[in-house]
Amino acid sequence: MPAVFVNCAAIIAGSLVGLLFSRKFSDELSDIIQTGSGIITMVLGIQMAFQYQNVVYLALSLIFGGIAGYMLDIDGKILGLGTLIERLVFRKKSYSRQSAADDSLEKGSGRFAYAFLNSSVLFCVGAMAVIGSFKAGVEHDYTIIFTKSVIDGFLAVSFAAVMGVGTAFSAVMVFLYQGALTLLSGVIQPFVSDELLSEVSACGGSIIIMIGINLLGLKKIKTADFLPALLVEIVFVTAVPFVKAFF
Repeated sequence: MPAVFVNCAAIIAGSLVGLLFSRKFSDELSDIIQTGSGIITMVLGIQMAFQYQNVVYLALSLIFGGIAGYMLDIDGKILGLGTLIERLVFRKKSYSRQSAADDSLEKGSGRFAYAFLNSSVLFCVGAMAVIGSFKAGVEHDYTIIFTKSVIDGFLAVSFAAVMGVGTAFSAVMVFLYQGALTLLSGVIQPFVSDELLSEVSACGGSIIIMIGINLLGLKKIKTADFLPALLVEIVFVTAVPFVKAFF
């Protein structure tokens, strides 16, 4: 668990630095930082996406997962969660005022949720989070998580500068996700094959590419709607071998 706390602290520290400097950025400089953040996010996503071993699994997972996310309106629920968190943390109570103030608050909440969601996906999805947590829990080897913490910290600087304070709150998701993996590592690790890790990383990388596309302003993608693709990918990788063996 110490490595998980370090990772969360790095994200929060990076976010604070990004927020501090963002106040001094001109609109033109902010655009440059957003473009740079979008490019590096896409590079990371592409690197992960090409880890797939079966492109059919990846394609079907993204399609079926995206449909499931759309039907469940996951993106809308995340925005609602962002509104709730922002109200609780910042105690915004302007809903009884004029509509202009309401519109402004909704945009702020949407921005908060957008930062929270995209940062959480970026920091949680990937081989380093899984393998690092397993090594920390089973072998007490924190090298991978510490390395990930450095990377996450620098990414948090640019993400917070571009998207805002919601980036810092992604540390909560990192704590819950990596903390659970670390504590349950002894139980889960035997069931995680190299193929499963590669396919899930590839699927997560594809979602991270979507984040990069959003940052670059190329297309507005509801990234959260594709999160079920990760579960669909796990089902494909674990169930297909049993189906083949049965038939």
